[in-house]
Parts: sequence; C-alpha cells; structure tokens
Amino acid sequence: MRVAIIGAGVVGLATAHALLDRGHEVVLIEPGGKQGRPTDGNAGWIAHTDIMPLASPKAWRNLPRWLRDPLGPLTIRPGYLPHLAPWLARFLLASSPSRIKSSIGAIRSINAESLPAWKSLLSSLNLNGHLRENGILSVWRHQGDFDRSQDIIEHQRSFGIGAEALRPEELAELEPALRNVEAAVLYPDACHVSDPAVLAADLLRLALERGAVPVAAHASGIELQNEAVRVHMDETGPAVTADQVVIAAGIWSRGLAAQLGDRIPLDTERGYNATYPKGTFEIGRPIMFEGEGFVTTPLDTGDRVGGAVEFAGLEAPPNHSRTDAMVQRLTRFLPHLQSEPAARRWMGFRPSIPDSLPVIGPAGRDQRVIYAFGHGHYGLTQAAVTSRLVVDLVERKPVGIDLKPFLPQRF
Repeated sequence: MRVAIIGAGVVGLATAHALLDRGHEVVLIEPGGKQGRPTDGNAGWIAHTDIMPLASPKAWRNLPRWLRDPLGPLTIRPGYLPHLAPWLARFLLASSPSRIKSSIGAIRSINAESLPAWKSLLSSLNLNGHLRENGILSVWRHQGDFDRSQDIIEHQRSFGIGAEALRPEELAELEPALRNVEAAVLYPDACHVSDPAVLAADLLRLALERGAVPVAAHASGIELQNEAVRVHMDETGPAVTADQVVIAAGIWSRGLAAQLGDRIPLDTERGYNATYPKGTFEIGRPIMFEGEGFVTTPLDTGDRVGGAVEFAGLEAPPNHSRTDAMVQRLTRFLPHLQSEPAARRWMGFRPSIPDSLPVIGPAGRDQRVIYAFGHGHYGLTQAAVTSRLVVDLVERKPVGIDLKPFLPQRF
C-alpha cells in the first residue's frame, strides 16, 4: 500500500521504517524547520522502566509546592487557564486510584516492549551505536521523600523492573560529582541515546535511502474518498493521495483529528532545557532528580538538563527564566556549575494526554486513518513499539498488546 505519514518526528520516522520493512510505499509529510518538536531536543531517555502516569501520587504530593513557585517544575500561565480547564478536569478524573492503576498497567504493557523494539529497529539499520546502556539513576535530596516513594519502587519491582537502592559509598563511587543527595536508586536496565536529534537525522536519512518520499509541506486537511485518502497542504502544492494515512504530528495532530470528528484532549506540556559542553556535569549516566522536576543526560553532543512543565499553549513566547531557575536548582547537586557560562537553551512542546497514554488506533470515521500521537514524556521511549502497532493496524492484523486503553474512542 501507499501510506502517507503526517509528521517526521521520532514516532513518524520509526513508523516509516516499520512500513518499509513490510514492503509498503511511504510518503513523509513534514514542513521542516518546525520549532519546538520534542524529537529535536528531548532528554534522550528510553525510559522503559518508568510506569507512573503524570496523574500519580508522586505528582500530587509535590503539586502544591510546585504551583506556589512561578518558575518551579510546574506552572500554568494565568491567561491560558480557561483554555486548559477541560484538560485539567480530565486530569483530575485520571487521578482516581482505579484510573491510576489502569494507566500504570497500560504504560507497562507498552513500555515493556519498548527497548526490545528499539534494539530490533536499530540493529536492522546498523544504528546500534546510538544506544548508551549505562542505566539511569534516581536521586532524592531528603531521605524522608525517598521513604515515601517506596510504594512506587516496589510496584516497579513487582513488574520485574530492576531497581537497586545504593548505599552512600556506592553512590559516591558511581557519581562522585553529586552533592546533597541522601538516597538513590539505580535502574541498570534503563538507557539513553547518543542524541535524539542526531538519531532522528539518521532515521530520516535511511528512510529516504530506502525509498520514502519526502513532502516538505504542512498538512492542513484530510479528505476521505471512496478509493483513497487525500492529504491537503497549506501550501499551493498538490495534495498527497494514499491508501492509508498515519497521523503522527505530536501536538499538531489535534486539529487533523478534530476534522475527522475525534475530539482528543491533547495539550502541550512546554518543556525547557539547557545544554552545556560535553563533560561539564561530570556524570556518567542520566539522572532523575526526584521532586525537583528535572533530569540530566550526558549526551554525546553535550550535557543536558531538562524538564519542567508549563501550560501556555503553542503561541506564547518561551520564558527562559524557567530554564535559568532549573539550572540554579541543579547547582544544589552539582555545585561546580556555579562557575560555568550560560548554556544553549531550548523549549519544546510535549503532546500530552491527561491519562499519560498515547492515542494509537484508527480514526472514528475511517479505519484508513491511524492515529499515533500524544506520547507526552514517553515519545522516544515508545516510538519503536508504536511503529509496530501502527503497521499491524494498517494491515488489519492482530496487534501484540491490548489497544483498548490507547484508542481515541476512550474519550
């Protein structure tokens, strides 16, 4: 079949390769130069060991403290609150114990397949060198906060996820640059990539070499015809005609889904980061600073600190005072950063669903249109396994996991 993919971020690119593997023709529709794509600046984690939705007890414990600080880990710009209200209502509903339990099960079902899917994809393309299998570290500033997290850690272990509590001397040997940490857990099976943007560039290059056809345009509409599906562009260029269409355009997918009658509660968690020259942090692996709202990653192209959640929509300009505040909080743990010069700053748009589950499944009006968006903080993690699910949906084959929690009809 001829399949048009709207969006050439990491999910769209992984899907392109999955379709090419099955002998389909692929058209990649991506305008290029789009600012704020998470693929271009995320933390680079394949966090398949994570199982908690954003609407979790951990988030609610920290929420009052976070919201009191306008430059803290989570903020809502006041003018955006009326627009966000329906999303927040669904977020509240997703926070009930039964819904959290359901979301954890769904996240685990897809994350459990994420790393094997990535290893298979990278191996098939001779891109194994992008994986960095050094584990991921979670650290707590205060022992009491760590003690209150034991239920989450035990829940992870119940799923067979390795989580090793470290003694102070073990942590000091593993990450000697860290300061002001009273507890730490190592996830030895977690990993990260060399750099998410470099990985995406390689995936795009190889997709084109394998025959994928690029269309540098913004998809503005989808026309359902008897014999085909037409994707119309903002520009004056011709529409793209395909047998099937995959919508994998992140936050920019919402309008296309609405045209097809699917009202998806998709909003953007604006994330911020700063990237320093490689080796600046003096760390050997990614680190999650629990309760602080940020993470660090030693990428091949530089040391990155990123995180924070800001709800302000697509149009508001970045507020890099949030980036500066995040870096300042990091200096509590890496004091030598006080003397470092300013880093390269970035802001991106995470496509976020209130229950932290992506939308994967056919459009309500026509099964020839498949959705693959809304991955939130798990876009890189879940891209390869999502591509496998999408290609099975395109071919009307049974999928490997229960898709019910991810279907657009759940709303």
